[in-house]
Amino acid sequence: QGRLVESGGGLVQAGGSLRLSCAGSGRIFSTYAMGWFRQAPGKEREFVATIIWDDSNSVYAYYVKGRFTISRDKAKNTVYLQMNSLKPEDTDNYYCARNYGTPLTRRPEQYDYWGQGTQVTVSS
Repeated sequence: QGRLVESGGGLVQAGGSLRLSCAGSGRIFSTYAMGWFRQAPGKEREFVATIIWDDSNSVYAYYVKGRFTISRDKAKNTVYLQMNSLKPEDTDNYYCARNYGTPLTRRPEQYDYWGQGTQVTVSS
């Protein structure tokens, strides 16, 4: 069994930056694509970014492309989400998850092993 733990969320002013981390325990994550999603209370989970297991490719949602960067450190079993030029509409609870299905998919049902989430709040 493995688990994912997100960290790095917090309160930041618009235009600021945060770096989220997602630490995985166990070796079950090292050869899988990983993704970040976000969700506000009462809303559907929304795709943010995904990265393939060997870092050779990544996909971003159009609303974060050019501002967010996903990366991974396989030695540390950790996936990162660098978020720059943050906007108030980026305020959400951010989750990482393992992509067990089609690589680089945006569909949350193709992901398992979800973390508990980390809250990001961007003030205007």
